[in-house]
Amino acid sequence: MRTATLGPAQRAEALAAMAEGELDVLVVGAGVVGAGTALDAVTRGLSTGLVEARDWASGTSSRSSKLIHGGLRYLEMLDFALVREALKERGLLLERLAPHLVKPVPFLYPLQHKGWERFYAGSGVALYDAMSVSSGHGRGLPVHRHLTRRHALRVAPCLKKDALVGALQYYDAQMDDARFVTTLVRTAAAYGAKAASRARVVGFLREGERVVGARVRDVEAGGEYEIRAKQIVNATGVWTDDTQAMIGERGQFHVRASKGIHLVVPKDRIHSTTGLILRTEKSVLFVIPWGRHWIVGTTDTDWDLDKAHPAASSADIDYLLEHVNSVLAVPLTRDDVQGVYAGLRPLLAGESDATSKLSREHTVAHPVPGVVVVAGGKYTTYRVMAKDAVDEAVHGLDQRVAACVTEDVPLLGAEGYHALWNARARIAARTGLHVVRVEHLLNRYGSMTDELLELIAEDPGLGEPLSGADDYLRAEVVYAASHEGARHLDDVLTRRTRISIETFDRGTRVARECAELMAPVLGWDSAHLEKEVAHYEKRVEAERESQRQPDDLTADAARLGAPDIVPI
Repeated sequence: MRTATLGPAQRAEALAAMAEGELDVLVVGAGVVGAGTALDAVTRGLSTGLVEARDWASGTSSRSSKLIHGGLRYLEMLDFALVREALKERGLLLERLAPHLVKPVPFLYPLQHKGWERFYAGSGVALYDAMSVSSGHGRGLPVHRHLTRRHALRVAPCLKKDALVGALQYYDAQMDDARFVTTLVRTAAAYGAKAASRARVVGFLREGERVVGARVRDVEAGGEYEIRAKQIVNATGVWTDDTQAMIGERGQFHVRASKGIHLVVPKDRIHSTTGLILRTEKSVLFVIPWGRHWIVGTTDTDWDLDKAHPAASSADIDYLLEHVNSVLAVPLTRDDVQGVYAGLRPLLAGESDATSKLSREHTVAHPVPGVVVVAGGKYTTYRVMAKDAVDEAVHGLDQRVAACVTEDVPLLGAEGYHALWNARARIAARTGLHVVRVEHLLNRYGSMTDELLELIAEDPGLGEPLSGADDYLRAEVVYAASHEGARHLDDVLTRRTRISIETFDRGTRVARECAELMAPVLGWDSAHLEKEVAHYEKRVEAERESQRQPDDLTADAARLGAPDIVPI
C-alpha cells in the first residue's frame, strides 16, 4: 500500500527540496482545489510543489456543509451540465476514489402543497437519479421514493404534523471535508509532490513579463525560500484577488466571499432517521446527520471583513434556528447548540453582467505568463477544477505531458478498505479495541488504520479514548502530528478531529491532554505547550463572544480579539 508521512522532518525536507531546483508546477493554496491540483499534476509526471500559508483546508475547505452532492437545486435553474458533472464526481468518490471517506446520506424533502408539488419536485428528483445512473457511477445509491405524511412522520418524528402533506426521500453523500483534504495532500505526497503548510507566499519572482517562481516565508521556523517553477497555479479561493495583487496584475475576474454558517446540535435534539432539506425564501436549509450530532445550515450573506476568521453573529444563529424550528415539533434553543462554524464561499464576480453569472461555476485563466488562476466552483467538482487548471498550465510547459489520470487514482486508504471493513470484527478481537472503535478508524483512515494500530501496539495507552472527547482515541492526536502535518493544537481540535464543534466546551477540556500528546512529536517544551493551550482557550472565548454580537461588524471585531498562534 502506497503511503506518505507529513511530519515535521518531511515538511523541512519538502521546503528545502522545492528551493533546490526548478519545479514544473508550484501550487499555492492547499484547500480542496489546490490539493487536488497538486495530485493531478504529480500523477501526470510533473515535478510538483504545494505551499499553504496556514493549515491544510484551514479556509473554506474545512467549513462547508460536508456534502458531496450533485446540487439538486441547480436542476431548478436548468443548469443540467453542472449537475451531471457533479453527480459523476459523487459516484466516482463513493465507488472508486474515496469509499472510506465519502458515505451515502438520506434526505427527506417535506411537501407542503397537495398535487402539483409532488409532481414538480418528484420529477426533479427522478431526473436527478436518472442523471446519476447515466453518469456511469451512480448505481451505488438507493433511488428516491415518495412517502405519505404518515410514513414521513415515522421516518422523521421530529416534524410538526402540519408542516407537511407528504414527502420525498432521496440520497446524496457526505464526508469530513478537512479530513478529505488532508488525505488528498498525503496522496499527492505519496506520488512525489513536495508539500509544506505554514509556508506563505510573500511575493513572486519575475523575468520580464513572465512569473518564474515565488518567495515563500516559513512562518514556523523563519527564513524565506525562493522556489522557481515553470508554472504557478493560484488556488487560493477567497484570497485569489490578494494573491493576484502580489503579481501586480488586474484579474480577468474577481472572487467575492459569501458567508455560510452552520450549527452543530446533539443527535437526541432532533428525532429523525434521515437528514432534512427545507426551502427558505433565499435558498435551502439542510439538517445533516453527523455521527452523534446534526449539522444545521446554511446562510448565504456577503462578507468583506477578515477572511481568515469569518465570524457567526447572533443574528446568523437566530436565522437558522428560526427556519429549522418552523418545521420541528420540539424547537431548538440556543442552549442546544454545541458548535458553530462559519465559512466563506469563493464566488466569481466578473467585470460585466455576463461574467457575474459564472458565480456558481468555476473558471480558469492565464492572466500573465507563468501563472494560472483557478477559482469558483464547488467542493464536489474539485477534481474537474484541478484537471482544468493543470490542462491550462500544461500549455505553458515546453514538453509533452500525459493526460489527467485522477479518475483512476484512489486516495490513500481507499485500497483495501472494503476488505478491512469486512474483517473489522477480527481486527477488534486481535487488537482488543471495541468493533465500534475499529469502524470509526476505518471510516476516517481506511486501510491506513494499520498505521494507527501500530502506534497503539507500541503504546497501549494510545488505544484509550480522550478523556474530554471520547469519540476519538489518543492515538489519533499523535498520528495527526506525526503523519498528517498538524503543527498546532488548533489544527488537531478543529480539523484533524472535529472536537471544537462536537463538544459543548468546544474542546477546552481536552486541550491540555491533546497538547501533551503532540508535544513529544513536535518537540515542544513546557512553555510552548502552555502557549498552545492558552491560545486555544482564547480562540474559543473569542468565538463565543463573536456569537453573542448582533451583526457582522461587531462579531468580526470580537473574533479578532484572539491573535493567531503563528502571525501570518
